[in-house]
Amino acid sequence: MAQRFGGKYSPNGTPEHGPIPAHRRPEARHPEESRPLWITLAAVPFLLGAFGHGPFALVRALAAFALIAGACWTLREGLRAEFAYVARSAARKPAFPRKILGSVVFGLGLAVGAQAPQLGLVGAGVIGVVGAVISLVAFGLDPLKDKGMEGVDTFQRDRVERVVKEGEAYLAAMRAAITPTGERQLIERVARFETTARDLFRVVEEDPGDLATARRYMTVYLEGARDATVKFADLWRNTRDAEARRDYEALLSDLEANFTARTKQMLEDGREGLDIEIEVLRDRLSREGLAPAPRQG
Repeated sequence: MAQRFGGKYSPNGTPEHGPIPAHRRPEARHPEESRPLWITLAAVPFLLGAFGHGPFALVRALAAFALIAGACWTLREGLRAEFAYVARSAARKPAFPRKILGSVVFGLGLAVGAQAPQLGLVGAGVIGVVGAVISLVAFGLDPLKDKGMEGVDTFQRDRVERVVKEGEAYLAAMRAAITPTGERQLIERVARFETTARDLFRVVEEDPGDLATARRYMTVYLEGARDATVKFADLWRNTRDAEARRDYEALLSDLEANFTARTKQMLEDGREGLDIEIEVLRDRLSREGLAPAPRQG
């Protein structure tokens, strides 16, 4: 079946929308995420030269490739963790410094793979150290400290993380259920709803006090959306029921509208709180003769 391609730049594409600016939404992929793959491909000659030179050379070549491939996977995961960290105004440092570890393992892989007899152990070690340093320069260090966490209730922050994780699991299940249908418009429709839901997640992550009002959306509503998506996908695969499709798309539209409205309301509440703080500070400064009196009316 032919599929119509779309996107925000296509004639019938869907533009970015929602209360959260686009630059505050983490993309699906880190812009440098593919670079470690090329390093893995560059290590393929270790495999090609592993045979025909005896068992010791075989083990060393295979170990070198395995170490480099593992390092590249670790580096990619480190890039993803860093991207999620940067996209948030308040975030904990990654639990494990993946990029640093990946760079060290990469250098170790180069050292193991250095087979020229004239190099010796010292030469192989130098190559490993240089490789690790180059990797650190190319990919940088992992975030090593929390940001925006000053004065934050750790217990409340942990609760938010658990609820967001649960919500992300529901979204992943929706995506997994709708993808096998092969209907590009439906897949894009679910992806757009994912973006809307993550806008709500982002606001709650930045202000954990909003969890009480948003928890129902992040758990009960998303669980219902997941169940409806699974049932619709099964029905669509078997019957191609056009009415069921219209009902499902209408459900997504209603959910998206409600999630967007809740997100906007929480953002407006935050703005109202900021305005109150500003007025209180202005009034205090004016009483102390440090600023003009606030304007009336």
